[in-house]
Amino acid sequence: MGLLNKLKNEFIDIIEWLDPTNDTIVHRFERYQNEIKMGAKLTVRESQVAVFINEGQIADVFKPGMYTLQTQNMPILSTLKGWVHGFNSPFKAEVYFVNTKKFLDNKWGTPNPVMLRDPEFGPIRIRAFGVYEFRVEDAATFIRDVVGTDGDFTTEQVTNQLRNIIVTRFTDAVGEAKIPVLDMASNYNEFSEKVSGAIISEYKEYGLNMTKFLVSNISLPPNVEEALDKRSSMGIIGNMNQYTQFQAANAMEAAATNPGGGGASEGMGMGMGFAMAGSMMNAMNQGMNPNQQQQQAGGAVPPPMPQAVTFFAVVNGAQAGPFDINVLKQMAGMGTLTKETLIWKQGMANWMPAGQVPEMVQVFGAAPPPLPPTPPPTPGM
Repeated sequence: MGLLNKLKNEFIDIIEWLDPTNDTIVHRFERYQNEIKMGAKLTVRESQVAVFINEGQIADVFKPGMYTLQTQNMPILSTLKGWVHGFNSPFKAEVYFVNTKKFLDNKWGTPNPVMLRDPEFGPIRIRAFGVYEFRVEDAATFIRDVVGTDGDFTTEQVTNQLRNIIVTRFTDAVGEAKIPVLDMASNYNEFSEKVSGAIISEYKEYGLNMTKFLVSNISLPPNVEEALDKRSSMGIIGNMNQYTQFQAANAMEAAATNPGGGGASEGMGMGMGFAMAGSMMNAMNQGMNPNQQQQQAGGAVPPPMPQAVTFFAVVNGAQAGPFDINVLKQMAGMGTLTKETLIWKQGMANWMPAGQVPEMVQVFGAAPPPLPPTPPPTPGM
């Protein structure tokens, strides 16, 4: 009886596979030197197919269901074995279970930046990232062309090749689209659809199907993003002259609340305040028509007063002003304005050092003439 049980256990009579992993695509079912008994039970679960291989040739493919293995439901294997009359002896065959579920959250990205010619920024580099999903659609083709004789084939062994295909097609799609970098964020869906359409046919060559492809991010190099942030900040600030005046007003307020600032800072703040007030009044008057200006003046319209000469100055690396002569004197007294400070007024071709501008003599004072020579001493004295 013991010998009979031993002989019976040499044959496989139940064939099934439960996937304990999350990344196995193909698993070969086998037991050392065991043969499959004719009439054995084959269980193929949903999201699986079973492929029988006999002497290196792909034979029958079983879809989900429970089967009793007989020559009737193994037509190709029966033909290869020559079981014309339904011979039912045990047989040897390799059984591969192929996982047909969707393999999700596979990440892709450009290993190196992609060079593009942007219509606004010129030559530029971008990087892109995303995810994709795939599944086995043709188990026989996948085993024949990709898996070979590997007994346990995982996603890691095929995703590198799939990513290379994605990066190539994505780079080509972005280059042909000629979409400005700032508008790419609104075209993620279009990129995803175009790249997915180009990839599907190539995946089918491996027996696979691309079920989803997504572009999740397109970014610029960090130094380019930093420059773009600065450009955006300048756009938000708007008119630099108005921004400078606003900063000057803030400085005046800070000086007024600083009791230790001293008289010099107070004088400079007052001078800047007067200059700003004058600029504001000029702007208001320019917005009035002649009748309004006459009413504001009380009826008679006096001739226009001569315009005071005002200069712009480079203070702390930024353009500031305009300042009249009185304010410039205060700035010179504080050391904010020196003879090397670049200044400009209307009519000047370029910025010049303050010491080279004739009007600045009244700011820095005229240089005294050189001292007369000392007379030589009288002999004998």
